[in-house]
Amino acid sequence: MSATKTKVQSIIDENPVAVFSKSYCPYCRAAKQLLSDSGAKFYAIELDQVDDGSAIQSSLADITGQSTVPNIFIGQQHIGGNSELQGKKKELPNLLKSAGAV
Repeated sequence: MSATKTKVQSIIDENPVAVFSKSYCPYCRAAKQLLSDSGAKFYAIELDQVDDGSAIQSSLADITGQSTVPNIFIGQQHIGGNSELQGKKKELPNLLKSAGAV
């Protein structure tokens, strides 16, 4: 496993909620806003602000099959992007609680 893939996996494993994001992305902002409004404690990494951002995004594509951001994990489970997260609004409180993120 590459160093980048190991880093990505440890971010997913060590955080109840992990959001792989880009600072200028409106969908990323919407996803982080929903998580904040839900009271979630989440780890967000802005891929456009870290040196290995494109390598991280490439590793995420290998792991999840999704090459876009935001790329969201709750309780180490891949949720998907903003559309999928918004579609889970009703389940979100329970998802966050079972992940230990609230």
